[in-house]
Amino acid sequence: MKNLKYIAFSVLALGMLACENELVQDLRDRNSTNEEPLPELTAGSADFSNYVAVGASFTAGFTDNALFIASQENSFPNIMANAFSNVGGGVFTQPFMNDNFGGLAIGGNRITEPRLVFGGAGPVPLESVIGPVTVSTDIAVNNPTGPFSNLGIPGAKSFHLVAPGYGNIANFPAAANPYAVRVTGDTPNASIIELAVAQNPTFFTLSEVGGNDVLGYATTGGDGSNPITDINTFDASLNAMVGALTSTGAKGAIGNLPNITSLSFFTTVAYNPVPLDQANANALNQGYADYNGGVQLALAANFITQEEADARTINFTASSSNAVVIEDEYLTDLSALGLPNYRQTNPEDLVLLTAGSLIPQGGGTATPLSDTFVLTIEEQTEISDATDAYNASLSAVASANGLALVDLNSILVEASTTGIQFDDYFLNTDLVFGGLVSLDGVHLTARGYAFMANSFLKAIDATYGSNFEASGNLAKAGNYPTNYSPLLQ
Repeated sequence: MKNLKYIAFSVLALGMLACENELVQDLRDRNSTNEEPLPELTAGSADFSNYVAVGASFTAGFTDNALFIASQENSFPNIMANAFSNVGGGVFTQPFMNDNFGGLAIGGNRITEPRLVFGGAGPVPLESVIGPVTVSTDIAVNNPTGPFSNLGIPGAKSFHLVAPGYGNIANFPAAANPYAVRVTGDTPNASIIELAVAQNPTFFTLSEVGGNDVLGYATTGGDGSNPITDINTFDASLNAMVGALTSTGAKGAIGNLPNITSLSFFTTVAYNPVPLDQANANALNQGYADYNGGVQLALAANFITQEEADARTINFTASSSNAVVIEDEYLTDLSALGLPNYRQTNPEDLVLLTAGSLIPQGGGTATPLSDTFVLTIEEQTEISDATDAYNASLSAVASANGLALVDLNSILVEASTTGIQFDDYFLNTDLVFGGLVSLDGVHLTARGYAFMANSFLKAIDATYGSNFEASGNLAKAGNYPTNYSPLLQ
């Protein structure tokens, strides 16, 4: 009887469990039924059947200081083209490199180096990890055949994109770009914009136009070797490009420019990165004693103010955070007194990433850093003013032609201050670990390019009535890496 009682209880428990499972499944079915399905993807008033992308390194997919197959596959235009393919978009062609090492050659001689990789503490050259590689992409012997939908040319300034012969190897290196050489094919004197228009695009993106017009100046520390493009030249180039692209009725989207000094190339190295003990501080101060004495003589003779004398006086202390010594062209010229324009950095200065390898070897202490390695506040202001002027023109052109405008400037501001959320990931502009900026400190990671692609798609939705976001057709962060393995070949 006791056994029968236990059996009865067991049968009852199993029955209750079965009922509970049926109830849970019923609730799940109801919840599933109550979920509204996503709307069907629509192009709105846009036609994505023939999409062409024009721009510079971001458009090409440049990352980790190189262009290579994987980075091109994860370029923001290619990510967008994948979304476009779901609503009538056609084939999107790219001038693929020959390998995943990166780097370019001409006649077997290297002209750019393979990519950077993470070396455990920071960015290092690929070959320092895996040994020598052969750069197989050679602009003299194995350029691909176009036409190409992706006309992103790393290093191109605004006026380069409208310049005939910019892709003619006969003009290299004086007036041609090796990446442009790879896309011009049997029309070597055609401009990049002519190559785009010849394809009769129905939709286009124009991105980071003007970026290299200030970036070259910034990455050389404003030393004058790579000046900022004047606004009249920029405006003429921009208007020529947009006029040509829209002449046949094509719609498009334009990205504005971020203030590049927020990128990790300019923010990773602190202005005061030098640790010193008392003995080394004393030795350095002794080395600058004559210079400091000359500064005091210049002050006594009223050549400089007390404020400038204080700024120019070099003083090292026993601490973990000494400022570095730099050359500053904006100081009063005291060459008649035999004095160079030296001072130590202050919190307003930006020490470039390229200085990072010099500082442990005495750069900025025993040997002052040249103007090439630092952006002073005056130089930062020049960059900011030019960027603002370019962005005003980009906004005006987009408005006048009914084009979507993508506010990349605001995105970078947010990324460099509070960071940005992308699905389950948090991105900021920190070098290596921020997830947004690649190992070169300037260009984006694949995940960063996916976020950029989504920003374009959202702007297109707002302008043309498409619904990439609402229909679930945005790129997913988890599908795009922040780091490429050294073993990727």
